[in-house]
Amino acid sequence: MSDLISATVADGLGHVTLDRPRALNALNYEMIRELTAVFELWRDDTEVGVVVIDGAGERGFSAGGDIRELYEYAVNGNAGEAREFFRSEYRLDAMIARYPKPVVALMDGITMGGGIGLAGHAAIRVVTERSRVAMPETRIGFTPDVGGSWLLAKAPGELGVHLALNSRTMDAADAMHAGFADSFVPSERLPHLIQALAERADPGTPAEILMLFDETPGPSTLALARDWVDACYSAPTVAEIISRLRAFADGRATAPIGDGASSSFPRHPLDPAARAYAAAAADELVTLSPTALTVTLESVRRARTLPTLEAALEQEFRLVSWFIEQHDLREGIRAQVIDKDRSPKWSPGSLEGVDPVLAAHVIEAQVHDPVWPG
Repeated sequence: MSDLISATVADGLGHVTLDRPRALNALNYEMIRELTAVFELWRDDTEVGVVVIDGAGERGFSAGGDIRELYEYAVNGNAGEAREFFRSEYRLDAMIARYPKPVVALMDGITMGGGIGLAGHAAIRVVTERSRVAMPETRIGFTPDVGGSWLLAKAPGELGVHLALNSRTMDAADAMHAGFADSFVPSERLPHLIQALAERADPGTPAEILMLFDETPGPSTLALARDWVDACYSAPTVAEIISRLRAFADGRATAPIGDGASSSFPRHPLDPAARAYAAAAADELVTLSPTALTVTLESVRRARTLPTLEAALEQEFRLVSWFIEQHDLREGIRAQVIDKDRSPKWSPGSLEGVDPVLAAHVIEAQVHDPVWPG
C-alpha cells in the first residue's frame, strides 16, 4: 500500500490502519480509493475472517475528510471532482456497513466526520477513554454526511438534532448512549484485543471476544440532559429551538412554540449547569451558517423516515452536491484553512433570510448522477 494506509493479513485477521497521524488521519481521495481496494480484496479472501480498522498515532482514528483537499476543489471550481470524492466515500461507507465479514472499528481518540463514515457503520464499534466523537460539519457551513444523518436520526429523542446542529463532541459514554458506538475498551488494552481477535478460538465470535475487554465508561452527560434537550430541540425550526434554549437558560417554565401557544419544560429542579449549557448552545447556534443549520435540521428529521443507510447517503449526496457549489461552504472552509482566527461571513446573515423549503427542494431534486445509479 501507499504511505497513507497500511494493510496486513495474519492469523485470519485483516488489519487496516489509516496512516496520516500528523494530519489526524484525515481522509483524502487517495486513501478512500485504497481503502475501497482493500475491502474489495478481502471480501472473498478466505485468509481473512475478521477485519480491524484503526488509526495511527495516539491522537485519533480520523478527524474526518481532508478539508484542505475539499477547499482546493471548491476554490478551483472542480465541483465534479468534489462530487466524485463524496460519491466514492459514501460507497465505501456503505460497503463497510454491509460487509460479509465482521468489521471491528477502533475509534480511539478523535473520530469525526469522515471518520464516523468509516467506523460508525462497522459491525463492532469500540471507543476508549480518549475518544472524542462528533459530526462537526455545521461549524464550516456544511451538513452531516457519510451516513451521519442516519446515525443521528436513530439517537434517543432529540439528541441527534442537538448533536447535529451544535456539532457537540461526545466522549465514550455519550457515543454509546447516542448509538455511535457499542463497547468501551481502555486504550491500553487495544493491542491485547487485536491479538485476541487474531488468536480467537472457535466458536468464539468477535463480539464474544470483545466481551472479555468491555468495560463501563461511566455516566453519559447526554443521557442526563435528555429531558430538556427533547423539550428544546423538538421545536419545528432552528429559530424556535434557539428561543426554547433561551427560555430554559433563563429559568422560565415555558417557551413559545408559535401561534400564541407555549411548551412546558420538564418538571425537575433547574440545574444551573444545564441552564448554562443551554445558553451556550443558543449562543453557538446564532454564530453558525443559517443555511447549514436549516438544511441539517431537515436532513436529520427526514432520515428518520428513510428505510436504509443507502437511502440516507443518497439524500446526503444531493445536499452535498448543492453545498459544494455554494459561497457559504467556501467561506467557511477558507476561514478554517487559511485564517483560523477569522469568523466566516455567512450569507444570508440570519435564519429569517433562509427559504424554509430550501432543504426540501434540494433533497427532492436529482440534479447530478446519484451515488448508486438506478
